[in-house]
Amino acid sequence: MKARIPNANQGGNMMQKLQKMQEEMAKTQSAVEESEFSASAGGGAVEVSVSGKHEIKSIKMNPEVVDPEDIDMLEDLLLAALNEAMRKADEKMDSEMGKLTGGLNIPGMGGMF
Repeated sequence: MKARIPNANQGGNMMQKLQKMQEEMAKTQSAVEESEFSASAGGGAVEVSVSGKHEIKSIKMNPEVVDPEDIDMLEDLLLAALNEAMRKADEKMDSEMGKLTGGLNIPGMGGMF
């Protein structure tokens, strides 16, 4: 007597779903990486834009914030704006990937985003 495997076709269907989800994740990751995220600090004295890949795209500074006597403040403003822009990029990536995975932590996919 042969063993019957119930719903033997379901395994293939699951693999197709996983493959489609992986393709969607790759598209989403690419779209987020190509996006720009901006943040400012010091009431707009410093504004930065970064890509979803964490590449700095632009830095704009109000000339009044450039004080040779207070370089520390300018450095702090730049750090604050850059960190905030990067945080926005990370949040967008996490949010978009979460939509695709339903919030599941899929083993092996953690390195994608």
